[in-house]
Amino acid sequence: MQSIIKSISFFLFLFLGCYALVYAQQAQVHGDVYERVAHDDHYHYHPLAGANVVWLGTTSGVATNAEGHFCLDVTVDLPHEIVVSYIGYRSDTILIENARAHVEVILDASQDLDEVTVSGRRSGAHVSSMEPVLTHVITGSEMQRAACCNLAEAFETNVSVDVSYSDAVSGAQQIQMLGLAGVYSQLMLENMPGIRGLGQPFGLSYVPGPWMESISISKGAASVMNGYESVTGQINVDLKKPEGPEQLYYNAFASSDGQMETALNAATDLNDNWSTMIMAHGELFQRKVDHNQNSFLDHPMVKKYNVLNRYRYERHGVMDSQFGFNLMQEEREGGQKAFFTNGETAGSDQYFGYGTNTTRFHGFARTGFYFESMPDASLGTQFSFTHYDQESFYGQRPYNGEQNTFYANIMFANTMGHPDHSFATGISFLIDDYSEQLNDSLFDRHESVPGIFFEYSYHSHERLTLVLSARADHHNLFGTLFTPRSHIHFNINEHTSIRGSAGKGYRVPNLIAENTGLLVSNRRIVVRDEVEAEEAWNYGGSITRRFDFLGREGSLAAEFYRTDFVNQMIVDVDSDHTMAVFYNLDGDSWANNYQVELSLEPIRRFDLTAAYRFTDSYATIGGELRRQPFVNRYRGMLSGSYATTGNDWQFDLTAQFNGSSRLPDMPESFGVRDASPSYTLLNAQVTYRWDRIEVYAGGENLTDYIQENPILNSHSPFDDGFDGSMIWGPLLGRKFYMGLRYTIERH
Repeated sequence: MQSIIKSISFFLFLFLGCYALVYAQQAQVHGDVYERVAHDDHYHYHPLAGANVVWLGTTSGVATNAEGHFCLDVTVDLPHEIVVSYIGYRSDTILIENARAHVEVILDASQDLDEVTVSGRRSGAHVSSMEPVLTHVITGSEMQRAACCNLAEAFETNVSVDVSYSDAVSGAQQIQMLGLAGVYSQLMLENMPGIRGLGQPFGLSYVPGPWMESISISKGAASVMNGYESVTGQINVDLKKPEGPEQLYYNAFASSDGQMETALNAATDLNDNWSTMIMAHGELFQRKVDHNQNSFLDHPMVKKYNVLNRYRYERHGVMDSQFGFNLMQEEREGGQKAFFTNGETAGSDQYFGYGTNTTRFHGFARTGFYFESMPDASLGTQFSFTHYDQESFYGQRPYNGEQNTFYANIMFANTMGHPDHSFATGISFLIDDYSEQLNDSLFDRHESVPGIFFEYSYHSHERLTLVLSARADHHNLFGTLFTPRSHIHFNINEHTSIRGSAGKGYRVPNLIAENTGLLVSNRRIVVRDEVEAEEAWNYGGSITRRFDFLGREGSLAAEFYRTDFVNQMIVDVDSDHTMAVFYNLDGDSWANNYQVELSLEPIRRFDLTAAYRFTDSYATIGGELRRQPFVNRYRGMLSGSYATTGNDWQFDLTAQFNGSSRLPDMPESFGVRDASPSYTLLNAQVTYRWDRIEVYAGGENLTDYIQENPILNSHSPFDDGFDGSMIWGPLLGRKFYMGLRYTIERH
């Protein structure tokens, strides 16, 4: 513990002595583009994603990101004018006098030309055209097409990420990407470590939907600046910020199964330099529902309180700092209905009960400083600290855990004599301190990982971007971890671009926390081998084509990624139905992922997306190369969104087509199939907007498809064969919901 305190003190001292966060790798003009829409007697301002920002008289420019922000490289002599444009919006021309300028541009959302109104509509999800890594961006407007009460529900209109339950009792959810479990995808909060370690089982529910500004899904090898843990990609969540367009936001939500949630966000400027924002969220679910009559609650009872307070300090052209903290407390209870009606307590041998009490604290700080003498250079640091404490029981098995994580990242970036050549380099430090207890077994682990990294970038006339990078980390338990990665992005022409990537990733498995679903069973947990770091290569690429369809823009993207494991922790639930055996890979393990996605606007104000994904995922299990269990062979999606003129009414409909997955080997007497059946899910929502108020209502799983017999031997939970972890499909039937949003935006 003394070494932890010394390390933290050292980095806090370093934080006070230098300034943080890299904002630019060369001389750049920063700005934000907003759309202005008149509604009754008020104007509404929204970040405009995909707007073009170009130096006047040149083809040198960028597109704004999901938050309407842009960083434009200075490729002309200043002063010079930029042109900001978007289809269906009035263009604007602004004089830029120096490279430190920060501009805000407001475009009108319609043009009146000879009594003809041309209006535009922003796409809620898109592929970033500027990133060298294939990045799918889900904006706030896209998330509002569904209930999106938390991060787990933010992917309903996206085929790249699957979300499923890990068991039929606790409500824990997990994601899959590129045919592998979500633990192989690095989940970030504003480019810093987010949900990891002991928080993995329920972490997706810790990020409320009303807090999120956008989600960026990067596939394949990610940047080395964020660490070595990414194997299949990164999911980065950007939260709402004090300087954003939202001044006050309120959301209330209720569903037909008894779930109630509420959220309140408020932001204010304290003075010319300081601003702050507080976000609060609460969730309550107390109904004891057992629709399938298997004696177990279909959904755990939940009480959750979540608050985040953040601050921003900015001095234009000098520094920009953001820091804050998040505190969450959650209680979950589930299991057999009789456990509650008979007043049983933890460890009961009469009825199976489940309970988890979780407290989580997360603090972060990042600051940016710009050098007067080196306009192309920047220095940065990022700091975060997370404390996670959990007390839980699964039937007669107590499971408690505590985690403390400290992360520091110091970066320096500059050009290499020419704006086309730039680099970023730095050092990082990660401390993970775990203390877990399952029954009478202790799983304590301390990790200390200092690291260094270097990334070189080459840009050539907006046609070619090449990124070569590597990092080296020294793990106190596993020695030196060397992580090389490379990316290439080539624009064949203005409509077609290709991307490629290759790289290695590592991660250290958390055996119990990542497999808590196994605790909802009578399987014995057997750790056959000493835990080793998982190691894998990922490589692949994509091609994106933008085209004109009936006078409106459409896009078609195709991609392929393959992951090859050098070492993997295998969780064997096939060899013996009474055990879950953990051992290191002895053989091959790989996953191939193919995906194609079409987006277009067949008629004005109607967005249509069709996507299909095919996955091949195999591992050596019990000495035999077999398909990974619970991984859908294919998944398809058809999603449509239509908004009336003026955006008063919006109608959304999404159909998900889920293919079969292999199920673990079980005795024939259990009645478990070799593979799950294919099934279709249907979600719909209607939204009405009036002034500052939005009222929405919708339904999920309208086909009312539910997995049959999700808990094996559910009426004898302490006998052989009880297993609630064999989950491949929906656990909850048809659900209806409604809600209200109230927003006051800055003028």
